[in-house]
Amino acid sequence: MNMDAIVADISQHWPLYTAIPFVAALIGYVTKRVAIEMMFRPIEWRGIKGTFLGWQGVVPQHGGRMAAIATDLLTKNLLDIKDVFARIDPDRITEEIEQPLLRTVDDVAREVLTENHPRVWERLPAVAQDLVIKQIQAQTPQLVRQLMLEMRENVDDFLDVKEMTVRRLTDDRKLLVKLIRETSRPEMAFIARSGIYFGFALGIVQAFVWAVTKNPLVMPIFGAAVGLFTDWLAIKLIFVPREPVHVTRKLYFQGKFQRRKAEVAQQYGEIIARDVLTVPNLMDAILRGPRSDRLMAMISRVVADAVDEQAGNARPLVTATLGTRRIEEMKRSAADKAIARVPETVQHAEGYLTEAMAVARLVEDRMNKLTPVEYEGLLRPAFRQDEWKLVVVGGLIGGVVGELQVLVMLH
Repeated sequence: MNMDAIVADISQHWPLYTAIPFVAALIGYVTKRVAIEMMFRPIEWRGIKGTFLGWQGVVPQHGGRMAAIATDLLTKNLLDIKDVFARIDPDRITEEIEQPLLRTVDDVAREVLTENHPRVWERLPAVAQDLVIKQIQAQTPQLVRQLMLEMRENVDDFLDVKEMTVRRLTDDRKLLVKLIRETSRPEMAFIARSGIYFGFALGIVQAFVWAVTKNPLVMPIFGAAVGLFTDWLAIKLIFVPREPVHVTRKLYFQGKFQRRKAEVAQQYGEIIARDVLTVPNLMDAILRGPRSDRLMAMISRVVADAVDEQAGNARPLVTATLGTRRIEEMKRSAADKAIARVPETVQHAEGYLTEAMAVARLVEDRMNKLTPVEYEGLLRPAFRQDEWKLVVVGGLIGGVVGELQVLVMLH
């Protein structure tokens, strides 16, 4: 087709030619939005079981691996649990839980004495009973300080923070999705917007190629190219270049995610503090995690020592009255009841503990000190595993829309 014929065709069908770049921009945007949603949704597999006909979001599908990666970054680079517990003041936490602690001691002591030696206990006057309880209560603050000091010095013996974090993120895939999606929201918006710009530019080229060739394959091929190329390029531009590449002193290029390091550090720290390393979660891991038996053993030892100390000089009389076996049962019963009341008692210090541990600030400070490669590891694994699938889907959608363009152009 000669130039005059091309110009005449463009003049005659200018609305269609004008629409091509805009349709290409729409293709670019739609393919990006689909790719983004495919990363995170659906949380569970949707499709025909036993076949490849279906989809599960990339992040939830590889939740275990991504949780492990996120946890490695957290425990190796961002947070030392010893630093967190070192901020807790044993005297202050004792003060915070003093009243509920005394009530707990009162309840536990009365229950243990009633269960293990009801005759002696019930025959004591109320004043004598209260005196016994107050003697036990007087010793309690020192026991709490002792427990807290031992935990601070040997926290790794009682808490497997890596196991706790992996389990929390794996069990709650919505939380894992939230962790990645919230910290990368501007990057996702950038990917979608980039599809408009790149698509429009390629659409202009597409319009001229169609005018010259009138080949029906041009539209689907260009549509697929728009989807493929813009998906690939947008993902790359999030992470590279890692370091600023200056054109002038003020004008420079750098991966969008890398530029937002301070902002992401703050967001990530807040999410970890609010949803992962919370006081209830830590307490649950300490009391029910794989190393909980060590805490139970320590509490049992401290309680047993307290029972022995209360017996004091009266031990021969107590032993003769109760018997050695009954005393051991009292120790075990007191320890079991004390352990069962720990979450309820510590709950009263949750505000202080959250403030003292300052998890969000610790994570934020450490993240700001990461190297660009280490920092990239926060988000890059979410793309790397199935990045090719997202790019291919973008190409397929672009090709289909391009074919629809051909139908419009030929009719």
